[in-house]
Amino acid sequence: MTHPPATTPRATVATIVLLAVLTAALVLTVRKDGYFAGLAGLSWWYAASWALFAAAAWTLRRAPARHTAALVVAGGIAVAATGLAAAPRTSTDSFRYAWDGRVQAAGISPYDHAPADPALVPLRDTWLFPTGAACGKPDLAGVSDGVCTRINRPQVHTVYPPAGELYFLLVHAVSPDGVRHKAFQTGGAVLALATTLVLLRILRRRGDPRNAAYWAWCPAVPVEAVNNAHADALAVLLSAAALGLTVRHRAVGGALLGLATAVKLLPAVLIPGALSGVRRGRDAAATLLPAAAALAALYLPYVLLSHSSVFGYLGGYAEEEGYQDASADNRYALLRLVLPDSWSVPAVITVMLAVSLYAIRRGDPERPWSGALLVTGTAFLLTTPGYSWYALLLVALVALDGRWEWLGIAVAGAAAYLTARAVPDAGTIAYALAASAVACGGAARFSPGAPGGSKRPVRARSAVRWVRRPWSRTSD
Repeated sequence: MTHPPATTPRATVATIVLLAVLTAALVLTVRKDGYFAGLAGLSWWYAASWALFAAAAWTLRRAPARHTAALVVAGGIAVAATGLAAAPRTSTDSFRYAWDGRVQAAGISPYDHAPADPALVPLRDTWLFPTGAACGKPDLAGVSDGVCTRINRPQVHTVYPPAGELYFLLVHAVSPDGVRHKAFQTGGAVLALATTLVLLRILRRRGDPRNAAYWAWCPAVPVEAVNNAHADALAVLLSAAALGLTVRHRAVGGALLGLATAVKLLPAVLIPGALSGVRRGRDAAATLLPAAAALAALYLPYVLLSHSSVFGYLGGYAEEEGYQDASADNRYALLRLVLPDSWSVPAVITVMLAVSLYAIRRGDPERPWSGALLVTGTAFLLTTPGYSWYALLLVALVALDGRWEWLGIAVAGAAAYLTARAVPDAGTIAYALAASAVACGGAARFSPGAPGGSKRPVRARSAVRWVRRPWSRTSD
């Protein structure tokens, strides 16, 4: 049996210093306007932030256990706050959120009209719909003569599911007039901190609380959840709570998983993990039926109130991103290195089915996030998404399970989204390196006799022992 590294108060001081430097680096990263020019500089700042994050998480391993929660929470607050240092830098999605909230507050279904629809002209203001000379900026889309908008794809209907739309309406309802982008950024910071607290609660019972730092201090959180204010932050919070509750309360966990999926559809990939170790149909139904019921209950009011499809631009978005076309640039990038393009989609379906069945049949019911991380991480490596905020879900799963090598996928997503605009193959290279890190990490952890290694998942009896003596061994 391995033992945790020796702890020392000096490690606490070193961690605090590294967190201070990380916070400063993130402020500079967020304030750097390099999306349309100077992408190389922005990428280097982001890389430096990841290096400082890794160093802080490493030194935390040697800090005394009694300092862990305070360091994780205080560091998480400081890191998340950096996302408030500037307006959204690398994404305009939050402007669509603000518009959808405003439309709903006017009693109109967000699925019935595109932002450019003349029927909604009375709802426009000069913040979301600038006019005149302001329309020359590269981040604005044209709407009509002399009118532009900060909203991307203004000619198409919204793509967001109903729980996401309710979140947009809530933020609009509680926000003071004139707060603009700060409303959703503040919401993202609150959600990020809430996720940290949920992770700490779960890990105190079934893991190592230090692993919560993988979420709380990760540079992807202030950049994507706070500065860019992606609604994925809400989906992540609900997903983490769902997996934590599934262990003892399948129905409640299933309902929360349905809510998470109704924010962004991505959390549906967690279903095999939530079903880890299920042997009886009624146990599976205890999770799946509440999930389906929650999803249906959220969609039904919008179906009844909307004149257009509540799926909005979802089909067009999938086609635009190349998920239906294996020859699209950067889609299925790793598979296309070794397989013909036409084989990519069947290969994804086959591998995902096999990994999902493995997670269900061999997964540990006491640690459903372990199977969820395996399935989610595999999905990312197979599809190689080009949007960095998708990886927020994976970051939270890493925090729950402790297998830090999967964080390379989040770095790869950022490289595919930012660096690849200046260096075309950067995303593919980064995903290849991430896959190698996962393979090496898995081999090191599960090889016989490896330090901290294990041949099989931790089962119920050992999980109980962890609750009683949480520092008696290193985390998986």
